[in-house]
Amino acid sequence: MEIDLISYIQRGGIIVYILIFLNIIGFTIMFWKLVVITLSRSKREKLVSEIITFAKDNSQEFKKDSIENFINRKIRKLEFGLNTVKIIASIAPLLGLLGTVVGVLNSFDSITKSGLGDPSIFSSGISIALITTVAGLIVAIPHYVGYNYIVGILDDIELKIQKEVLKKI
Repeated sequence: MEIDLISYIQRGGIIVYILIFLNIIGFTIMFWKLVVITLSRSKREKLVSEIITFAKDNSQEFKKDSIENFINRKIRKLEFGLNTVKIIASIAPLLGLLGTVVGVLNSFDSITKSGLGDPSIFSSGISIALITTVAGLIVAIPHYVGYNYIVGILDDIELKIQKEVLKKI
């Protein structure tokens, strides 16, 4: 049996198209974040010296908390856009579930109109339900993994910068 992806997408309907659109947006953001993070790693020394300058300029009110807040602000700039990935990871399974409910509802409507004489009427709605469920999970799982991976990288960068700054102060 040959799998025809386009026919599955068409049978899944509008919900699968929405999931594809969200998938494109999410992967674009994750790719962009990885590029930005890679470029920012090469600028870490500059950032460390900027933080040390900040600490020396504010030596009267110098506190460890103020340095951590300064570093935190810099890292938060790198996190911009990741909430969208997190939202996509959260709503994709819900959209798949919505498609499941719509497919099952269509199956029961078909049974109500035509009876159980032709099983293909019932199986069409169930097929839509399963396609949308699978599509929702296919979108959600990589976005969960990608979001957690990128946040882990940023946390690691933040800790390394804090260590370097505290060593040099």
